[in-house]
Amino acid sequence: MVHENNGHVKTETHQGITTIEFYHPQSNSLPAKVLEDLAHEIHFAGTHDETKVIILKSPGEKAFCAGASFDELVAIKNEAEGLKFFSGFAHVINTMRKCPKFIIARVHGKCVGGGVGIAAAADYAIAVEGADIKLSELAVGIGPFVVGPAVERKIGAGAFSALAIDAACWRNSEWAKRKGLFSELHINLENMDEAIQRLANTLANSSPEAMAEMKKMFWKGTENWDDLLKERAAISGRLVLSDFTKAAIEKFKAKKA
Repeated sequence: MVHENNGHVKTETHQGITTIEFYHPQSNSLPAKVLEDLAHEIHFAGTHDETKVIILKSPGEKAFCAGASFDELVAIKNEAEGLKFFSGFAHVINTMRKCPKFIIARVHGKCVGGGVGIAAAADYAIAVEGADIKLSELAVGIGPFVVGPAVERKIGAGAFSALAIDAACWRNSEWAKRKGLFSELHINLENMDEAIQRLANTLANSSPEAMAEMKKMFWKGTENWDDLLKERAAISGRLVLSDFTKAAIEKFKAKKA
């Protein structure tokens, strides 16, 4: 699925391994259409008999995911539009949560905001050194409301609150591994990709029924997230309309220009 803005979501399946790639020229950020297509492809792979395991990745050599699209954030005009946009993140996380197949995240670079949420919602994240993380939402007047439950579930309340409060601070990849966001951390891309392929091949030859039951077990206690993440999306959708947020986003965009 290629979009007019050069973003895309692409899917390939080989020998039971489905690779889903999301891309956007602005550091693999996530506009609404990419979020929609990403959730669709994850859902389809989860229901497709040929798929035994999913690898979620983005291309390039720099950012794994820069989070929400600032162009779309600043264009939000009312609470309904805000709810709709942030519900896109909720839909991706809930689709990952409910997918009966294990999802391996290939984290090749920095993660910001929603990118941290995607890494957290994966069942097993394999990263490379330098894949540093930041929850920058408070710096632009909102907060990590939608991704918060996934991040807190993976790294604990203390580490999550530290990330959320010190929104300008990068935590390095070693910190992310130590806190449990990353299951493995490798010294270079080659080693990371070898580890991903090894695990994916093993899982592709494992019992689908056993893996589906294990996934239910791992995600027990999150059954209320369909409602919870929608409620959180409404909070973000309201806050993004503030003068503070509009000014902060424009200031950030001017720095990048």
